[in-house]
Amino acid sequence: MIVDFGSLASRRGASERNSICNRYQSCYLSDMEYDDIAKLTGAMPCFDLALLAQAFDDRREAIRVQLSRWMKQGKVIGLRRGMYTLSEIYRRAPLNPAVLANSLYRPSYLSGLWALGHYDLIPERVVRFTSVTPRVPRRFENPFGVFDYRNIKQECFFGFASRNVGGQEFLVAEPEKALLDHWHLNEGEWTPERLDEMRYQHIAQVDVERLHTYAQRFRSPRLDRAVQRWRLLTTDAEKGTVDL
Repeated sequence: MIVDFGSLASRRGASERNSICNRYQSCYLSDMEYDDIAKLTGAMPCFDLALLAQAFDDRREAIRVQLSRWMKQGKVIGLRRGMYTLSEIYRRAPLNPAVLANSLYRPSYLSGLWALGHYDLIPERVVRFTSVTPRVPRRFENPFGVFDYRNIKQECFFGFASRNVGGQEFLVAEPEKALLDHWHLNEGEWTPERLDEMRYQHIAQVDVERLHTYAQRFRSPRLDRAVQRWRLLTTDAEKGTVDL
């Protein structure tokens, strides 16, 4: 009998490789069933990997692999690394993008152009969710929108309030702080012409004295000048000489 040692070694090598692969894959198999995760998170707008790791006796990497499979099947939607939501047909809680903006990156609150649009201070409909945070800047894109997080100093992280939408709370800058954050985060002098280009409207909701008080906390001469020009514009608007 002639023995093909090369072929035998090749088959043996393939068998060993398959055995190694099976053992490797078994390390990342999760016992977590979709029904289990749906019961746990179905009433939540979103959830993170840490919650699942606490609820199920599985390694984080195994849970992440399982979530990836469900994402391919359309059962789970990735919001950012480590944060997810169930697809709409499995999720019992609504997911409002404004609420999501607060959850994706903490601490943060919505501000800038989005907040100005929220208060109808500008005529444009703003679809990008701009937030400020004392942490490093970040951006996340997912099926619910584009979420920008701009850095602001800790001492300037103030002037926001909680708002309710559909029974869910989210944090958004007060009108005065939304103006200041926008002016602060966009370089250059806010001249009367530049302010006019913004086509501000419904400005009665802006408390000029509060705007001035908040601006002082930035310790920025550029913002102080912007506030003074805002005063002049609003005074002219009250006289009917400027359409704001």
